[in-house]
Amino acid sequence: MDVRKFIEIMSVAEKLKNNTRHSWTSSNRHESVAEHSWRLSLMAYFVKDEFPDADINKVILMCIVHDLGEAITGDIPAFKKTADDEIIENIQVNQLLDSLPEPYRKELSMLFIEMNEQKNIESKIFKALDRIEALIQHNEADISTWLPLEYDLNLTYGEKEAEFSEYMKELRKAVNEDTVNKIQRSKESVS
Repeated sequence: MDVRKFIEIMSVAEKLKNNTRHSWTSSNRHESVAEHSWRLSLMAYFVKDEFPDADINKVILMCIVHDLGEAITGDIPAFKKTADDEIIENIQVNQLLDSLPEPYRKELSMLFIEMNEQKNIESKIFKALDRIEALIQHNEADISTWLPLEYDLNLTYGEKEAEFSEYMKELRKAVNEDTVNKIQRSKESVS
């Protein structure tokens, strides 16, 4: 790849370090989109033994690039994202992908299609982990950062995405238990 194009792409990606998500960290600050993608990638690496037939390198790549559009649009929490927001983000992603040289343009364009279609094991692993990472992050944050709707949302978010795998269902259940315990502890500390 041409070095100037490389630097240009990295400059776009750098925005993911600055763009924050709705989630808070345990140190009481908003997490960045890049931090979410980094831990999501780490999660994918650590589930590789659970999915021996999956191309985990592909899953990790999905985790790395899935929020590239947010370098331009910023993060919109799942509970606020509309169909129009999805369309705008997809347009931004496609413009970004179209600006890439080959073979990266084709490879990443195909990857985004796979992620959106959710037909193969790799895209299902990615999507389930993406949901679960957000839940783990919420459980690690101080409960005072939660919005009222998140008390219920955190108990159901990602259930559908985890259904394809016994391991993912078990992981989602464990995260759910942590959520219930966190909510219970917060109620006990008030009383």
